[in-house]
Amino acid sequence: MYPLNAWYAAAWDTEVGRSLLPRTICDRPIVLYRTAEGAPVALTDTCWHRLVPLSLGRLDGDDVVCGCHGVTYGPNGRCTRMPAQETINPSAAVTSYPIVERHRFVWIWPGDPAAADPDLIPDLHWANDPEWAGDGEVIQLDCDYRLVVDNLMDLTHEQFLHADSLANDELSEAEPEAEHDEDSVTLTRWLRGIEPPPFLAMQLKRKAPEYRGPVDRWQIIRFTAPATITIAVGVAPVGTGAPEGDRSAGVNGHVLNTVTPAAAGSCHYFWAFTRNYHLGDQGLTNLLRRNISRVFTQDSDMLEAQQRAIVANPDHEFYNLNIDIGGMWARRIIDAKVAAEQGREPTHPSLLTSVADTTRRSA
Repeated sequence: MYPLNAWYAAAWDTEVGRSLLPRTICDRPIVLYRTAEGAPVALTDTCWHRLVPLSLGRLDGDDVVCGCHGVTYGPNGRCTRMPAQETINPSAAVTSYPIVERHRFVWIWPGDPAAADPDLIPDLHWANDPEWAGDGEVIQLDCDYRLVVDNLMDLTHEQFLHADSLANDELSEAEPEAEHDEDSVTLTRWLRGIEPPPFLAMQLKRKAPEYRGPVDRWQIIRFTAPATITIAVGVAPVGTGAPEGDRSAGVNGHVLNTVTPAAAGSCHYFWAFTRNYHLGDQGLTNLLRRNISRVFTQDSDMLEAQQRAIVANPDHEFYNLNIDIGGMWARRIIDAKVAAEQGREPTHPSLLTSVADTTRRSA
């Protein structure tokens, strides 16, 4: 269901500290913590001795002590101490996962550790770039992580699900330009000469308080396998050159999204919203985070309801529309990577773009 030879966000950097944080990632129980020097550690959250969760134990220096019998493990996963005996069984160990801290996230590689190249970590530099300001959250969702990918790759749903904040009637009429390769998909959509939706109008008013006319709106969505999506969004006054590349007269934002599978039908959804104007205005940062959080609550309710319907209707055949092209390409890439790891041919159907497609999706 998900590639293992990939970097997944395990936590925000502020979530990992000198306490034991349990988290399920790709069906693997993980315990996260930091050493005394601040280095992040990720171990299997299951004691070698009797399978007790290590997260129910405690830290002793940089070692994890099982809370049931005291078997102790170092950051490399090797047992360092056993109760009532001096000789340590040489097989006593738990898995220590490759882990890297970058872009305000702690990333874990659940697959072959020899293939864990930090250069493959998705680019979310806006999260801690000094020229951008913003914040975000993590949402625990009871749905397949690919449903979140589908949702983010098709923003025409804003016209209906987010009618009070992000809607434009022109959204479903503006066909995006699509590009893709074996690792990524990019969709670019422009809406020219429109009324700005409330969320973007509020931001433009702060930057250009005197302007009241129509705007050019953009959405540039980039999917990077297996489940990271960045969305460049914004509006600028008509005639200021935004479609030609000069967006300085408008408000620019980046919605950062990375989704980590937990188990079948559940995932961790990390998001942030960043902007490149009024960088020192913490009140604005808090306001934007609250607004986006409310929007994503609407998404969460819909996605979990969709997951329940999928479980209740296992034989239902999904039908794709033109608006699904981004999600279809993303799923095709995910499927190809899973198939390659498993040594088989991809099972994802061929990608078609006609409204009459009857391509069945895995879900």
